[in-house]
Amino acid sequence: MSISQSQTIPREKFLVMATNLLHRTLLDVPRTQAKNVFKELGKGQVFHLTTVEMEDKSTVRFDVALDHSEFRGKINFSAFRSSLGLLVANLAQSLKDEKDITVFSSENDANVMIFGVTAVTQEADNTNVMVLGADSGDGQPSVLLRLMYIDHSQFAADQSQVLGTGDQSGPEQSA
Repeated sequence: MSISQSQTIPREKFLVMATNLLHRTLLDVPRTQAKNVFKELGKGQVFHLTTVEMEDKSTVRFDVALDHSEFRGKINFSAFRSSLGLLVANLAQSLKDEKDITVFSSENDANVMIFGVTAVTQEADNTNVMVLGADSGDGQPSVLLRLMYIDHSQFAADQSQVLGTGDQSGPEQSA
C-alpha cells in the first residue's frame, strides 16, 4: 500500500512551473503538435504534460484541461493559442514584477483554486477572458492545470474598460 504525502509548493514557484509547462507544451512547439493537444482538450480530455521530480525526490504528475463553456463565439485553435499566449505572458510578467497574485479557492475544496491573472482577447465582436486554475487533488501526487474561459462581464460594467479602450482618465480597472 502506498502512502502519499502532502507537500506545499510556494505559490510563486508553482506558478513558474505551471507557466513554463504550458509554454513548453502548447506554445513553444510546432503548430501541428500544439493543435493536436488543443483538439484533445477541446473534446474535454485531460492531457498529460509531464511528471516533475520534487526536491525531496517525490514525483508530481501535471496534467492540463480546458473549460471553454464560457467562450463567446466559436472556439478554434488560433483563438485558444492567442488567449493562452497572453495568459502565459501576463503570468510571467506578474511573477517578474513580483506582484501579489490573488488566489481564489473553492468553498468546498481547498485543493481547487483560480489565479487572479487574466488574458482578455477579442475574437470578432466577442470578448473572452482566460484564467488559470489548479486542482491539486486531495491526497494524490498530481496537479490538474485548468485553462478556463470565464464570463468577462463580471470584471467591469463598461466593456470598453475591460478591453482597455475606454477613457484612460478615470480610475484603473484591471481584468
